[in-house]
Parts: sequence; C-alpha cells; structure tokens
Amino acid sequence: VQLQASGGGLVQAGGCLRLSCAASGRTYNSYPVGWFRQAPGKEREFVGTISSGGGGTYYADSVKGRFTISRDFANNTVDLQMNNLKPEDSAVYYCAAGSYSANYRLYNYWGQGTQVTVSS
Repeated sequence: VQLQASGGGLVQAGGCLRLSCAASGRTYNSYPVGWFRQAPGKEREFVGTISSGGGGTYYADSVKGRFTISRDFANNTVDLQMNNLKPEDSAVYYCAAGSYSANYRLYNYWGQGTQVTVSS
C-alpha cells in the first residue's frame, strides 16, 4: 500500500482545511487509517484514526470536536476535515495505514506528509 497525503496549506486561525489520504492497492480499504502530525522539534503526535469499515473513529483530546475523519470507499481515500484551526495545529500531517491505534509504531504504511500552517 502506498499512501499520499495532500490538501495542506496556509490558513488563518479559525479557518478550515481538508486533507486527503489517497492510496494505491486494492487492500487499502481493509486497513484502519490514522492521521498523525509532527511539528518541528516535537514528537510525532496522534490526531485520530478510523476503522477499516469506517464505523469507528477516535481522536486526540486536542482536536476532538474540531477534526473529523471519514472514508470514501469509492475513491479509496481517507479525509481529515479540520475546522476552527489554531496556530498550535501547525505541523506536517501524515496518514498511515495498518492499525486502529494512537501508537504510531503500530502502523505499517506511511504517506510522505503535507504541511499545515495556521497563522494567528
């Protein structure tokens, strides 16, 4: 499975962005998918994850109520809708497949990341 995250950019605080994680490989839809982020000088941080069937999600407390993960099975993508963005959300965002977990070490496949910058 090869993953490609896209949709990052520069946005003002309070704005929104929608990231998309596209995948090649017919088995992609059978994997749970997670989103993580990493700011300069900081550890990789869990954002949220969605189950393989799309019926289960959970999020980091820092984004709960603002971010939503969804799956588009027809287009083989997993999207991260980010609303009410804050400067502290600025980071490189990565999607990963293979586990329904907050532990990035349990994921087998990673995309290359997309930069999100939120200005105050």
